Amino acid sequence: MAPPQKWETRDGPLSGVRVLDIATIFAAPLAATLLADMGATVIKVEHPRGDNLRSHGHQKDGESLLWKMANRNKLGVTLDFSTPEGAAALLKMAADVDVIIENFRPGTLERWGLGWDELHAVNPGLVLVRVTGFGQTGPYSDRPGFGTLAEAMSGFAYVTGSPDGPPTLPPFGLADGICGITAAWATVSALYWRDTRGGEGQVIDMALYEPLLTVLGSQPTVFDQLGIVQERNGNRSVNNAPRNTYRTSDGKWLAISTSADSVARRLIGLVGGEQFLDQPWFGSAHGRVAHVEELDGAVSDWIAARSQAEVMEACGAAGVAVIPIYSVEDVVADPHVQARGSLTTVEDPKLGPLLMQDVIARLSETPGSVESPGPGLGEHNDLVLKGWYGIDVEQPEIIGGSRA
Repeated sequence: MAPPQKWETRDGPLSGVRVLDIATIFAAPLAATLLADMGATVIKVEHPRGDNLRSHGHQKDGESLLWKMANRNKLGVTLDFSTPEGAAALLKMAADVDVIIENFRPGTLERWGLGWDELHAVNPGLVLVRVTGFGQTGPYSDRPGFGTLAEAMSGFAYVTGSPDGPPTLPPFGLADGICGITAAWATVSALYWRDTRGGEGQVIDMALYEPLLTVLGSQPTVFDQLGIVQERNGNRSVNNAPRNTYRTSDGKWLAISTSADSVARRLIGLVGGEQFLDQPWFGSAHGRVAHVEELDGAVSDWIAARSQAEVMEACGAAGVAVIPIYSVEDVVADPHVQARGSLTTVEDPKLGPLLMQDVIARLSETPGSVESPGPGLGEHNDLVLKGWYGIDVEQPEIIGGSRA
């Protein structure tokens, strides 16, 4: 059944923007998903074998639940653009889109005759987003790169974990996720320059490790100016104290942060640490970090003697920033998450209602939306390839050839 015409004129601030997502796995496709959430018409182009992400994560009835979330709001087509016929078809599509998002190793698109020169020639207004492990330039540019390597190279893994433990990697696609969000921002920036400042198309070069390096904060500056290398510090912060995870008497865990001096004063007063409040060092975050063992010990002991409910009630009354450490089950059940609509339900033709994250940003006048889960393999070949672009969907060299 052909999807409704909403695909061509979707609601949202990016309505009218057309995107080709020819990338695989997570970072680059997530950028396209975020654009789709805001109303862009995103065409997910897969090799006939299918994106490898379809085999990642938990499966239900042969369907990847990660795929359903990570490629929501997209039209799905199959195309083998490593063949001359497939490349010609992609160029035809490229002439009529605003954005192409890809994540092949540098030089791969060029080898297929689909490099920037060819794409820019057929569409001078095109924005080409290139997401790779190490970027398009530099001595590592031709290396294969994944989020794990970015988490290691950025310095994230080095500072994550217990002081006496190994460097620790995140149990989810952190580098990919941050890069995908950043790439979406960069894409909108390029479109703004093109459409409101008289600019033209351009290339966006995204290296997986660089957005994560940025959110790690001032570490490079601190090293440059003071020669300090940040080491692993567990759940404590080098910027403020107390900040940690704390276990309650009933075996539950809470997280507390005192980034504001006033919150630190309220917390330490609550836990009976009045002797610290008049110390000259207590009035600054830097001073409290230098005395973290004393402060953290007082907080930890006080919390360990009380249940989670008691701690939450007391901290709430005192104006202390505290929250239980949630499992995903807790997140789903939380009344605040429910009231804000942080999660939404979308109907899948095979699996029925699917719960997933709603649109990240909330725009008051032009809100985005989640309308459909990740598409089936080649689900929209007839609508998009044949109907929109006049491409022969029966030609095996286009939709069923072997990748070179």
